[in-house]
Amino acid sequence: MQVSVFDMTILRDAWSTAQMREIFCEENRIQKWLDVEAALAKAQAKLKIIPKDAADEIVKKAHFKFMDIDFILSEFKKTKHPLVPTVRGLERACENGRGEFVHFGVTTQDIIDTGLVLQFKEGLNLIKSELKEIAKALLKLTKEHKNTPMMGRTLSLQALPITFGHKSAIWLSELNRHFDRIEELESRLYVGLIVGAVGTKASFGEKYRELEELVNELLGLKTADISWQPARDRFIELGYVLGNINATFNKIAHQILLMSHNEFDELAEPFSKGQVGSSTMPHKRNPAISENAVTVSNTLKANLAILSDIERHEHERDGQVWKMEWKLLPEIFLMLSVVLANMKTALSGLEVKKESMLKNLNLLGGYVLAERVMFALAGKLGKQHAHEVVYQAAMKGIENHLSFKEVLLKDETVSKILSNDEIEKLLDATTYVGYAPKLVDDFLEKIKDAKILK
Repeated sequence: MQVSVFDMTILRDAWSTAQMREIFCEENRIQKWLDVEAALAKAQAKLKIIPKDAADEIVKKAHFKFMDIDFILSEFKKTKHPLVPTVRGLERACENGRGEFVHFGVTTQDIIDTGLVLQFKEGLNLIKSELKEIAKALLKLTKEHKNTPMMGRTLSLQALPITFGHKSAIWLSELNRHFDRIEELESRLYVGLIVGAVGTKASFGEKYRELEELVNELLGLKTADISWQPARDRFIELGYVLGNINATFNKIAHQILLMSHNEFDELAEPFSKGQVGSSTMPHKRNPAISENAVTVSNTLKANLAILSDIERHEHERDGQVWKMEWKLLPEIFLMLSVVLANMKTALSGLEVKKESMLKNLNLLGGYVLAERVMFALAGKLGKQHAHEVVYQAAMKGIENHLSFKEVLLKDETVSKILSNDEIEKLLDATTYVGYAPKLVDDFLEKIKDAKILK
């Protein structure tokens, strides 16, 4: 029986991707625990802590295919413990009593935390791959539209002309920093935890240091400077880095939705054959991909809201907050995966409607060029005087439903300084995008060797 949006056949692909579900599925979770148990046995045998034949058998049987899931489930119902049933399952799978040396000296949190780190590593590799694909789509859009004029908007209203390439370059710049954040995070996150019941390694014997280092080396992880059982800053940082990425795509998807409004009609996401926009309005081509990205990314924020609580461990270990991680962080990965998938689709096939952008540039009858006219007058009148002249002319024109050109031509102060041809040129919005194309070129030169574009 499927009860979660991550499991339901109809809904799961709207809330996560198959690849990320595979990483955080129960089978992979258990397998990561078994991987840690196998590395532990191998390291202990090398250090002569347990017999080599026992380690060989443990390593051989530390695979999900050897686990009796019905047995593990029945043991969970009895023990009410998250790991012991799997440890018993591995012990049971080993032959000739060699399973007695499974989980020798370690504690539950050693295995679960280290296993989670291994899952997070797989998850981040997938996210980095997706970010690279999206970055390529944004790079293409930026190059193609560095000169495509459109209206820039501030506080929801038309402000001054920009280019669409300038807008998409800013998005790409954000992604580049996010990619760097992940790589900076990796050096702190990919750390194993083999420290025993309260972090003192009391049960490991004199080779406690070598044991932890060897286990982590076998797993491809680093060794921490000291136990991090009650120190969850690594996982909190992970959540916030993913949350930051999510916030960027929430913004981009929301902007695509806004610019897809019929009244704007500046962007359109891909609409595949057979796709239906409405059950009752046949004409609709809803921006469903971007809408889904916003829906899921809005929901993801709820997990971030309580993420910092996992740092509030009482004493050396605290299950009441520790176990929250098992839900919060995997769900963040799952939801972000579909946000990224949605945005990769939307941005890779994004339709940029140049004619609509041009139409919207002239929507206000030239008044968005008031700044330009003001500076053209400032040389003769001074900036403050010019501002007052243009302000009065603009207010008069707007109140009397006149175009900016009409009101400027009728203004005696303006007409003494600017000719008809000069006013005409000043009111061409396509020529007042500032240095947007040059800024885009400069940015592309700076980012050309970025890892996200490799």
